[in-house]
Amino acid sequence: MTILELNYEKSWRGGERQTLYNMQGFRDAQQSVELLCRKDFPLEAEAKKQGFKTYGFNSIFSVLFFLITKGKNYNVLHAQTSHILTYCVLTKPFHKATIVFSKRVDFVPKGFFTKLKYKYTDHVTVISTAIKTIFNTFGIPQVSVISDIAVKTTLNKTRAEHILSEHHITTEKKIIGTLAALVPHKDPLTMVEAIYLVSKQRNDFVFLHFGEGPLMQQIQQKIKDYNLSEVYKIMGFHQHGEDFFSVLDGFVMSSEEEGLGSSVLDAFLYDVPVASTNAGGLKDLLKDQRGEICDIHSPIELAKCIYAMLTHNEKTKVQVQNAKKYVAQFHSMEYITNQYLALLK
Repeated sequence: MTILELNYEKSWRGGERQTLYNMQGFRDAQQSVELLCRKDFPLEAEAKKQGFKTYGFNSIFSVLFFLITKGKNYNVLHAQTSHILTYCVLTKPFHKATIVFSKRVDFVPKGFFTKLKYKYTDHVTVISTAIKTIFNTFGIPQVSVISDIAVKTTLNKTRAEHILSEHHITTEKKIIGTLAALVPHKDPLTMVEAIYLVSKQRNDFVFLHFGEGPLMQQIQQKIKDYNLSEVYKIMGFHQHGEDFFSVLDGFVMSSEEEGLGSSVLDAFLYDVPVASTNAGGLKDLLKDQRGEICDIHSPIELAKCIYAMLTHNEKTKVQVQNAKKYVAQFHSMEYITNQYLALLK
């Protein structure tokens, strides 16, 4: 089977990492896989580093021309973002390849033309049952749940400790944190409220928020209002954010919407306890006693979850063990790749 992965994003985030994981999994399974991406951006560099054949373009017209003239050389076009899916569908009369789209966010699709685009997509995969429900409600029946791959790597603890030192953060206190953009659907306001409530009960921790976004100023003001500057630290965006799991005593998610929550999978991999809301795919990840979980928009309940997580009792140890077994069984590269291959064949 000859597969073309397509991802035209400029960033290096969860979706781009999963694109590369999919490519590695297909190659390990003896499939021919190549990449169409944006030229001179991180995904192209990482793919080339792994020895993959890549086609990097600076304009969407070049992408369209490639798909019209070369798309027929592939059995499958695997689109990893909604925008690139549009161009796969527009050029389908020329390439006639099977189009598979992997959807990783739980934003609700809208409009006639969006529905038409999905009609001409041969199959949609989503990373959680929450997103599948959204698509089925929208009227798209050809949807399968194939989740994200989680790969354990050697963390650079020295790099993480160096950044902590730059922010004058020591490990004398417990360190908990989150990796989440400062955007409405991640609900950082609830996070600040919850950390404030926990800080009123105990002073043995510091909270690190890795991320940036349009709510930055509002969050900083709320931290100031609650006198949390020594407890709640805004760390900004770091490309190697997973390194911080080497120093975390707990991981927290406050999202009101979440396709899956791949950072939670990282926490599972590195034996870090989790406290989270039950938004979207997080509900699937945290069930069966794999972490502390509560309803969205509830600072009081989230604070209780964080407090329980910080306690690190026998219950927490069981949650960490359950989470580690789960991620190894259901989110390995081999397991997810076999699900894709079963669908594609």
